[in-house]
Amino acid sequence: MAYYSIELCAGAGGQALGLEKAGFKHIELIEIDHNACNTLRFNRPEWNVIEGDIRNYFPRPSVQIDLLSGGVPCPPFSVAGKQLGPNDERDLFPEALRLVAELRPKAVMLENVRGLLDSVFDGYRTNIIQQLEKLGYTADWRLINASDYGVSQLRPRVVFVGIRKEMASYFFWPSPFENNPPTVGELLYSLMAKNGWKNVSQWEKTACDIAPTIVGGSKKHGGPDLGPTRARKAWASLGVDGKGIANDAPEKKFIGLPRLTNEMVARIQGFPPDWVFTGSKTNVYRQIGNAFPPPIAEAVGAQIKKALELYEAFVEHKLQERKFA
Repeated sequence: MAYYSIELCAGAGGQALGLEKAGFKHIELIEIDHNACNTLRFNRPEWNVIEGDIRNYFPRPSVQIDLLSGGVPCPPFSVAGKQLGPNDERDLFPEALRLVAELRPKAVMLENVRGLLDSVFDGYRTNIIQQLEKLGYTADWRLINASDYGVSQLRPRVVFVGIRKEMASYFFWPSPFENNPPTVGELLYSLMAKNGWKNVSQWEKTACDIAPTIVGGSKKHGGPDLGPTRARKAWASLGVDGKGIANDAPEKKFIGLPRLTNEMVARIQGFPPDWVFTGSKTNVYRQIGNAFPPPIAEAVGAQIKKALELYEAFVEHKLQERKFA
């Protein structure tokens, strides 16, 4: 049986790709960034990508979906910003709730930054849960570490899942993978060695841990880099120059700390090798850095799909019992 979804603030497709792998078919994907929309269309021409602000998105009355998902903007809750929350014009949780009320999906899945769990937002989170309860959902927030699901990166994300009350008992959060993710050196060895770099084996030994958090940066920021001073020091300990993004892998006689390419950053974010990003170098980096790692979306999405399947099996069983009673 097919399960259908609508994706809000789809970005470059991290969550949409993971949910696709979990078994969901996207009816529509809404995204405001032109380059990210081009990335989505390039990789999945069959997807119905709607370019625009979700505040101006009003679904067709006839649309019926199983899952409403998305990654609403992070700056209102990020510790890197002012944490204005509901007072930030970029807060789109109210729009997500509007669409839940209009679409009445069986499940809701939204993701955001770790800062959303700070005590300053306790009341805000409670209010969202209460609003969804009034609409007939059981909802919860969960802090998930990307490295628990095969992503070679220290990337905590807050995931919000709401399930219709009659189905909620069938949903369980995914268990962490038993094996640790590959180190940066193991993950990127072939990409670093692409041009025959002589020191790649030694570099692999140095890059012996998972990566620090990939940052997307602001549109006001000049160019792509791997974060502020603290982050750059962490990258340097892995043998990586975090002051910028390279156009290509190191040449054969390269000496020093190599920089990552966008392709390498995408691999660290958990994107598959065949996912192509369109746009300028800086814009591509921002698309990748702001993405939700596909493996996390797949893990949570698979549990949501399983809950829907179990509930439907239960209903079918009850119908059969009545039929033969």
